[in-house]
Amino acid sequence: MAKDEETPLLRQRPGKIQNARLFLAVFSAVLGNFSFGYSMVYPSPVLPVLQAPDADPRLKMDTPEAALFGSIYTLGAAAGGLGALLSNDMIGRKMSIMFSAVPSSIRYMLMGGASNLLMLYVGRFLTGLAGGMTSASIPVYISEISHKRVRGALGSCPQITSVAGALTLYILGLWVPWRWLAIAGGVPAVLMVTLLCCMPSSPRRLLSLGREEKAEQALRWLRGPDYDVNPELSAIQHSVNLQSKVTFSQLATPVYYKPILISVGMRFLQQMTGITPILIYLQTIFTKSKVSLSPEYDAALVGVVRLFSVLVAACLMDKAGRKALLYTSSMLMFLSSLTLTITSHTTPCPNPLNSTALYDNSQNALVSGTTGGGLIPVISTMVFILGEAMGWGPITWLLMSEVLPLAARGVASGLCVTVSWLTAFALTHALTHLLDLGLYVPYLLFTVVCVLCLLFNAVCIPETRGRSLEEIENYFRTGRSFTFGSRSTSLLEST
Repeated sequence: MAKDEETPLLRQRPGKIQNARLFLAVFSAVLGNFSFGYSMVYPSPVLPVLQAPDADPRLKMDTPEAALFGSIYTLGAAAGGLGALLSNDMIGRKMSIMFSAVPSSIRYMLMGGASNLLMLYVGRFLTGLAGGMTSASIPVYISEISHKRVRGALGSCPQITSVAGALTLYILGLWVPWRWLAIAGGVPAVLMVTLLCCMPSSPRRLLSLGREEKAEQALRWLRGPDYDVNPELSAIQHSVNLQSKVTFSQLATPVYYKPILISVGMRFLQQMTGITPILIYLQTIFTKSKVSLSPEYDAALVGVVRLFSVLVAACLMDKAGRKALLYTSSMLMFLSSLTLTITSHTTPCPNPLNSTALYDNSQNALVSGTTGGGLIPVISTMVFILGEAMGWGPITWLLMSEVLPLAARGVASGLCVTVSWLTAFALTHALTHLLDLGLYVPYLLFTVVCVLCLLFNAVCIPETRGRSLEEIENYFRTGRSFTFGSRSTSLLEST
């Protein structure tokens, strides 16, 4: 890179960074992801109650109604992603996160006091709407307030709290009635809004609005009083100065279309691995095993495995790097899905939405069906979920927020979320038809997708570990390598 093109180098040690306030800001934001994970799996303990013979006649669901109740969430999430296309840039990342609490709170009131199916459907859709907004806004907010030494670990926090929210619902579902589960789900949303009122907006967002003094105050609050914010502010300002309002002609330039295509591709492939329908139809997989486990304990076991996996990813994100974890994740998913394809090839597949095929209602236990290899399907499914939660789950959200250019970050993140959830909706519904051909058919599809994930990671995804957002953006602008001088990087890493 030519000397006159370089961003001002950090000619002095910026001082010691204090992360306590940064961690508080991140915690405040990811409470939205806790609600997201909690609400996504809400039907797990609720549907058995509403499909039981003694269910309230006004709320009793048959199979198509139960399928709609479970899947309408993804349509709401896609709508929330579209809403984030506008809100992220119009009102900012922090306000978008806070605004998501409105549909979330309405949802919990509707479902907690539901007297008919329409209230349940509307409430479920509104929860998806809130989830789509938070999943598009929270990763961007976290990446823009974090410094590069902890951005990887903090970038995995949305996935961690989402999985923790799901696990919390599974555990509460063992004892808490379904209406109170809905009411309890509103608590994190209220706490999120309360805490975020005291948190700063993104310094990058403030600088893009020309509010330099506010941006300096926000960055000083996030980094601590001993940190010299001027070098970092100068780097951010330099990046902002290079931005302009994005036009359609500019979208054809590599600095925009490459990171957007990479982000959309990652979110599309992540959903095409089948993680969403596998979690929805997990009961069918356990039915084919000799191990008889109550479905609620199956769900809790999955929640524990997923939480362990994302915690591992958080610890390794800034040590092993993003690409190494994505390779590991892809290989684990490939091997487990290939194993499931082989073991299920000769195994007949019951309809997962047919409750009579899954439960012996007289004993309230899982019916033990054809084994398809004994414990192998159960272990393979656990390995698949572990692999996804270790890499392609949390890292794709982090990379999306890292590689998208500042000028298009708000709109592009909403586009990525919309593509992600529309893919999830289409695949979940398509799976009900694929299962008629045998369980091995969708597993074979997922195996092929895992190979594509390996190739996509090798060819398209850059390693962003240890790089500032400005360096990453410059990588796409120059089309070469990370060209922000090594001197500035070493100074930051030595503090």
